Amino acid sequence: MKIGIEGQRLFRPRKHGMDMVALELIRHLQQIDRENEYCIFVSPDEDDKVLSETGNFRIIRVEGGFYPYWEQVSLPRAAREMGCEILHCTSNTAPVRTSIPLVVTLHDIIYMEHGYLDLLAGNGTAYQKFGNAYRRSVVPRVVERSRRIITVSEFEQRRIGEFFRMGDDARLTVVYNGVSSHFRKVTDKNELARVREKYHLPERFFFFLGNTDPKKNTKGVLRAFSGYCRMNQDGTQLVMPDYESKALVQLLEEIGDAGLMNRILLPGYVANTDLPAIYSQCSIFLYPSLRESFGIPLLEAMSCGAPVITSSTSSMPEVAGKAALFVDPFKTEEITGAMKELSVNRDLRDKLIAEGYLRAAKFSWRSMAEKVLQVYREVAAGSN
Repeated sequence: MKIGIEGQRLFRPRKHGMDMVALELIRHLQQIDRENEYCIFVSPDEDDKVLSETGNFRIIRVEGGFYPYWEQVSLPRAAREMGCEILHCTSNTAPVRTSIPLVVTLHDIIYMEHGYLDLLAGNGTAYQKFGNAYRRSVVPRVVERSRRIITVSEFEQRRIGEFFRMGDDARLTVVYNGVSSHFRKVTDKNELARVREKYHLPERFFFFLGNTDPKKNTKGVLRAFSGYCRMNQDGTQLVMPDYESKALVQLLEEIGDAGLMNRILLPGYVANTDLPAIYSQCSIFLYPSLRESFGIPLLEAMSCGAPVITSSTSSMPEVAGKAALFVDPFKTEEITGAMKELSVNRDLRDKLIAEGYLRAAKFSWRSMAEKVLQVYREVAAGSN
């Protein structure tokens, strides 16, 4: 069987959630499947070569320019020319016209939900608005014609089923994400010092992976941290990677605390390989998103021994289990209270850290790859 996997953004230097999921899937398929042939379709204009070809895995650089054209025209043409019998698109969207049996990973459908669209209208960037408009146009047609739809949590499975009125459609399959093996507690003093110096990390800090996507609840976290700083003079800072100073200044003006800038560190983009040392040194990992389909950083932080605050909404309780302190992400005072509680309650911190190690160990990329490979086999055999 010849399987095509869309990995358009795999070689870009700054990879994010869906890119890392696709990368780990391919890496682990290379380990477990020596029988089928694979074509990995990537953009030609990126050069972070995180994958190498093996005996049955070829990397195909596909010209095509603008993403919608690349996906809708160049990708299906390349897959057809390579003789692919299955095409797996890994990042929510896919070609709407192709004769090749299609598998799509539908991580979430937040861009279809009115509440999120209302929030995005007032806060999102032009790039985010375009991307969501493209998804709203393409995803309903992709759902209709895909042989199998993989999603990443039971919560998201229910949302997709309800939204598209799929009922008990056997095409919709849950395959949990995993956590990479390099995410573990860093105890090497030299490595900790190297990362601390590289990113100018403060002595005591909360770690927050915020961005400009409204679902990340960055404004709510800043309000909560502002409240924490008013009540506590312990010098704790907030570390926010991959966030621009100009955008932060604007948010702080909106919440009425421009002076909070002095308590926030913006280290820029953090390499994935450096994240374990940051998780290992933070006092608290903050992940009170408004909406997530899974939440891989929860598992990363737990694997590194960071106590976690996350939301009691969407998929986060499903992923975190008993290993996090849960808050209503819409209630700033709850986030502030959780920060304070975890800062002073050593017994609670120790309990969450211990539970976190156990919880994260339940998720692996190898298990994910094995289940996806089974999906390929079922599609090839003609079953849903």
